[in-house]
Amino acid sequence: MGAYRMILLLLLSAPVLATAPVEPPHAYCVAATKAQVPPKVLYALALQESRAALPSGVKPWPWTLNIAGEPWRFTDRDKACRALSLAVEVVDPKRIDAGLGQVNIGWNGSRFGSLCEALDPQKNLLVSAQILREHYESTGDWVAAAGRYHRPAGGEPAARYRSEFKVHAARVLRVSVNDVPTALGAL
Repeated sequence: MGAYRMILLLLLSAPVLATAPVEPPHAYCVAATKAQVPPKVLYALALQESRAALPSGVKPWPWTLNIAGEPWRFTDRDKACRALSLAVEVVDPKRIDAGLGQVNIGWNGSRFGSLCEALDPQKNLLVSAQILREHYESTGDWVAAAGRYHRPAGGEPAARYRSEFKVHAARVLRVSVNDVPTALGAL
């Protein structure tokens, strides 16, 4: 009978555990506000782009690179910067993404004062929020904007990304995945 009660308790508490509050850290709020993006949308996007399993939970990781489809996580900004500097010498910059928002260096590198500024968390978040806002202005929908953030041309890759983004947004917003569009529309 004890095992039955334990299983029942776990099943009954599962929705509560799945909807634990997730508040964006201050840096996300600052960048999002400057770009007129809801902070929770920017945080959900960063979770989608650079999440890492840390002892404190799953969080975006600032020193993340994606080089030709391979994710790389570094322990500090200097190591990530050295790797980024080497990568642009051997890989087309359009195949390199950097930082919390995984900003594409080939398409959006000019938004940074230097290559390694793409790894400055605050600047990366601001650029990510600006790009997201630009896509929102053309779509009027945060989920569609997230899909275009990943792949402006749309298609199946953008559709997959939208589905994955909605999972992170649901966690941050504390709603079901199906309720994400309505919840985002209310922000």
